Amino acid sequence: MKARLQQKYQEEILPSLMKRFGYTSPMAVPRLTKIVVNMGLGEAVTDSKVLDRAVEELSVITGQKPVITKARKSIAGFKLRAGMPIGCMVTLRKQRMYEFLDRLVNITLPRVRDFKGVSPKAFDGRGNYTLGLREQIIFPEVNYDKIDKIRGLSVSVITTARTDEEGYQLLKEFGMPFSS
Repeated sequence: MKARLQQKYQEEILPSLMKRFGYTSPMAVPRLTKIVVNMGLGEAVTDSKVLDRAVEELSVITGQKPVITKARKSIAGFKLRAGMPIGCMVTLRKQRMYEFLDRLVNITLPRVRDFKGVSPKAFDGRGNYTLGLREQIIFPEVNYDKIDKIRGLSVSVITTARTDEEGYQLLKEFGMPFSS
């Protein structure tokens, strides 16, 4: 069974983008390839329990086990050595990706306080979009009582779009609430 947004892409978004950008083949139309959810934890340098909690929260949010990211370089000012665990991330693809985007757009983002839409300027020049969230408690899956500390996370939506305009249109059709 296909995810709701995956079906919407096939039936509505694909024909709409083909018409708008003048594509002749449906394979040329931009589509989502993956969503990367990343949580950087600077305080994991001093307290290793922080990392375990973050991994637990991220797996509840995404429904997939996170990978622990390690520092590439040593930075003396931050008391950081190369190879130390400093964060965790999840790469979502296919059905899980569509389901996560559906929850993010329709449930999570409207729960943000004083929400006026996400910035349309956060594209990277190649049609990929990164969104920073200040707190993990806006996700309905996270149990507020079990939270020890509020942490931010970033959500990167990777597409096959060649330009920011194509990426913007693709995400807008998926229902991403961009501010005007």
